[in-house]
Amino acid sequence: MAKASDVRTGNVLRFNGELVTVEEFIHRTPGNLRAFYQAKMRNVRTGKLVEYRFRTDEEVEIARVETSDYQYLYDEGDFFVVMDNNTFDQYNIPKHLFGDSAKFLKEGMNVIVAFESEEPIIASIPANIELEITYTEPAVKGDTSTGAMKNATVETGVEIKVPLFINQGDRVKVDTRTGSYVERVK
Repeated sequence: MAKASDVRTGNVLRFNGELVTVEEFIHRTPGNLRAFYQAKMRNVRTGKLVEYRFRTDEEVEIARVETSDYQYLYDEGDFFVVMDNNTFDQYNIPKHLFGDSAKFLKEGMNVIVAFESEEPIIASIPANIELEITYTEPAVKGDTSTGAMKNATVETGVEIKVPLFINQGDRVKVDTRTGSYVERVK
């Protein structure tokens, strides 16, 4: 067991029997009252946000979480199959752990998965990835001066908004958290 003062943003705690990730952890000293730690934590399983005030001497259980890089191999039902880059072991990771960014996964992509005692609890893909445009309406000369956007389909089958000057076959950088166009890649 650790003290509340040992907790840092990003830690995974076992709180009320559930695993939570610490999103915000602030030390407060209000006037003539006792100091405390204000924490915003997100439940790993449900995604629910929990706020709690820890006393400075309160004991907390910091979960032992191992995070590593894995390579995405293929989709299998409700799971994505990933491979450890060092040992070549394969693991089934539930799709819901990747959230909305799962639609941008393509074979061979590196992903990050965190395990707590052999159970996957957190999974994420890189914040920005490069994808090829497989379909979009052709550009018309003179369209590049406005800030207008058009629909385009990327190689994973997702439709995103891109500037008018982007053509079929171009490679673009996409923000996987928002699904928005970032820039064209040369």
